[in-house]
Parts: sequence; C-alpha cells; structure tokens
Amino acid sequence: MSDLIRLSGTTVNAPDAIALARFYAEITGGVAKGTEHWALVQGPNGDLGFQQVADHQPPTWPGGEVPMQLHLEFFVDDLEATGARVLAAGATLLEHQPNDDHCFVYADPAGHPFCLSTWGVPELGD
Repeated sequence: MSDLIRLSGTTVNAPDAIALARFYAEITGGVAKGTEHWALVQGPNGDLGFQQVADHQPPTWPGGEVPMQLHLEFFVDDLEATGARVLAAGATLLEHQPNDDHCFVYADPAGHPFCLSTWGVPELGD
C-alpha cells in the first residue's frame, strides 16, 4: 500500500457527453467511447472524460455571469492549420483574444474555452 496520488484524468461537464467527446476525439486524433451521460476520449497524449450535466450553461468568456472554471491547452505546430481544423470540427473562435500571435482561444461546441498555442508547457520560476 502507498499514499501516492496520481492524476488519472480530467472530466468536463457537458450537455451531451458523447457529442463533446467526439469533437475532442476529432481534433486530437483520439477515440471517443461512452454514452450521452458519460464518455471518454482516449488520445495519444492523455485521456479526457465528459459527464452530462442537465443544466449545463457554457461559461461567459472572458468574464460574466457564468465564470470559466477550467480551460484546456493544446500545443500545436501550426496555428493556422490547426485553427482551420478545429473550426471545421465545430469550434468557434472567441472574440476576446488576450494573447499575442502565439495562442488563440476557441470555444468547443458546449461553449468551453480552449487554447491552441505554439508555446509548450510554460516554465514557472521557483
């Protein structure tokens, strides 16, 4: 026995879990499995879970009545090509863009903000 804690995954609220899982599977090259109540995307760089929430309300970006509680970050090589791909899959480019040309903020079909960025994982000081 051990008291080790390991992150297993992240689960995102959705009005239809499998529909949102299929969106993320399409843009990441993963595989969506599950139902409208709970679904999982098994991807090449990790897994994402989705759970149905009956009263799901998309967050208001960048602020407002429904605060953003999380957003996903995706590292990409080509912002233009991947941006076109996520738009074709059903994403929306959000009007407010707080970054310079290294990162763009989109909303998935359920309204969750996510970023495509040419920056890898940022290094934080000690």
